[in-house]
Amino acid sequence: MVVRYGDIRKAEGCRYDAVSLGEVMMRFDPRDVPTARMRDGVRVFQGGGETNVACGLAYTFALRTAVLTALVDDPVGENIRNQLRESGVDTGWIRWWNTKSDGGRYSTDGKGGLHNGVNFTYNGAGVIPSATTYYRAHTPATLLQPGDFDLEELLGRQGVRVLNTGGIFTLIGGRTAELAIEAARRAAAAGTFVAADLNYRAKVEPDKNRARAINRQIAPHLGFLVGNDSDLADALGYETRKSKGFEDWLEAYKQTIRQLTADFPNLSLVGTQWRGATNADLISWGAALYDVAAEAWYTAPLRENVPIRDRTGGGDSFASGVLAALLKGKDLATAVDWGAAHGILVQETPGDVSMINQAAVEAEAKRARGGAGVKAVR
Repeated sequence: MVVRYGDIRKAEGCRYDAVSLGEVMMRFDPRDVPTARMRDGVRVFQGGGETNVACGLAYTFALRTAVLTALVDDPVGENIRNQLRESGVDTGWIRWWNTKSDGGRYSTDGKGGLHNGVNFTYNGAGVIPSATTYYRAHTPATLLQPGDFDLEELLGRQGVRVLNTGGIFTLIGGRTAELAIEAARRAAAAGTFVAADLNYRAKVEPDKNRARAINRQIAPHLGFLVGNDSDLADALGYETRKSKGFEDWLEAYKQTIRQLTADFPNLSLVGTQWRGATNADLISWGAALYDVAAEAWYTAPLRENVPIRDRTGGGDSFASGVLAALLKGKDLATAVDWGAAHGILVQETPGDVSMINQAAVEAEAKRARGGAGVKAVR
């Protein structure tokens, strides 16, 4: 039985408000020059499509979160762990690979035979698009499989209100999909609300048929699916007609979601952010959320021509904004507003995760609803 959004467990009796299963990487940001010209002044962040949700829920919304991921126990892994801790995330469930070559399941050498994932993300400028170069082969996250985490202890005895995972993690390794499907199934059985972001990336898995086969196995265990029209096409095979502008897009998206929810009646919520990019620095931003049982749509105010600093993490922050509202007992109108506000704010600060608090999210949601400008705070 899949848990619906209105039946999320109360905080009492649960150790965690949310747990994210996925990959985390070290991100290098060359600031205002393309990666090929990167020399100095480089910024370092941590980030991952799934773990970003846990970071947003903990840092911005002060909720109790943890991550299920894997790292090599070396200084790079420690750096990533420390950044997660700075966001307020419990890192006690990380599966560590030692560097002792002791022959055990979770052991590697000290020569980098297995290494922590790294990416270089250039933000782009004007007509030069944002570009990310990944180094995720031979990372411990790609080796994760069923049995690597004590799900009975986590989901049963300790208790989790929300479990989230995503389409990046399911495709990065030979058995990561098995682990994600098992975790989603067992979470739903334990009374945990399960969410997943399709997050299709051609650089992760160019074979769309493989992605679709996997996502069709995990979808029946979900209560909340996050996916825009291109994700739904690439990762599940649902085509949306071409559109122009947010309103036209929304009407086309609604038709697709009707097909999706007819095929997967277990879903109680479906939603996504909408991004209209004028160039790498200027976007329009919207969001939509669908209550399946009530057949009701909720949309956030469209923000038009907003300058941004970092395109990465907007979708993850939309998901965490929606989940935060649900976990705090807010209605769906508030949830889509928080999702949209958190999503745009993360793109105003560098890195995959936001550097703002809940008050800033609420203020931006209120500003957008009222159509107000942005005033200096003094």
